[in-house]
Amino acid sequence: MRKYLIKTGRIGRSLIIFLFIVISFPLKAVNDFCSMRNTSFMAGEKLTFKVFYTLAGVYVGAGEVIFTTTLETLNNKPVYHIVGDGKTYNFYDNFFKVRDKYESYIDTATMQPYKFIRNVYEGGYKKYENVTFNKTTNTAITNDGVYKVPGCVQDVLSAIYYSRNIDFNKYKPGDRIPFDLFLDKEVFNMYVRYLGKETIKTKYGKFKAIKFKPLLIKGTIFEGGEKMTVWVSDDRNHIPLRIESPISVGTIKVDMINRQNLRHPLTSLISVR
Repeated sequence: MRKYLIKTGRIGRSLIIFLFIVISFPLKAVNDFCSMRNTSFMAGEKLTFKVFYTLAGVYVGAGEVIFTTTLETLNNKPVYHIVGDGKTYNFYDNFFKVRDKYESYIDTATMQPYKFIRNVYEGGYKKYENVTFNKTTNTAITNDGVYKVPGCVQDVLSAIYYSRNIDFNKYKPGDRIPFDLFLDKEVFNMYVRYLGKETIKTKYGKFKAIKFKPLLIKGTIFEGGEKMTVWVSDDRNHIPLRIESPISVGTIKVDMINRQNLRHPLTSLISVR
């Protein structure tokens, strides 16, 4: 099985791709990959996350990522237009400036992506990627060519919203959940290990949460194995609450700090900090 390796050696450069990839992991098993229907979010939703870098027990706020959802039309089909905007704070720009924007256009009925755009600036590194998914030919058309993909495949942003519709009650602690992801001209076979449920305290408040660990290969930033931990809200919204991972020096932590226009009441919230 191929697994995605984070190809970066800098804290700032990993800021956005860290959040986008990690919280997209808990997808349903492949044999049910095309049968998901959206019951967890709606147009108008807005989620804000704060990224912290931790060294010797000291937390430093490095930046924020904001996700928004609107209802639009693409090629005469209704789609959710998901946008993820991430940037470092002004003071952190002096060390490593990040201005990243990710977009995905997702079929409202099938939750499959039609189009994915990545436009990033990370400490002088620039990348623009525009991908169109052809569901008839099972191909991904990119800036650099045409690539064969599985019939049901996600991009890093559509995967986040697809995964929020999982019924976690169907899994037992220890279960591994696989899915396919297209990124950087490749298809990656991914999985996470579901760990169960617990109560956590974040920068926003105290929550009932669902917990899991994605498998990573050792790279220049993230350690290998199942050392990264993710918590999502234990309610019908399944919004990401916290992500933690050791890195080569220190730790990265991501907390949800604000939410607007959720489809369902945030019943997982026990108390606000």
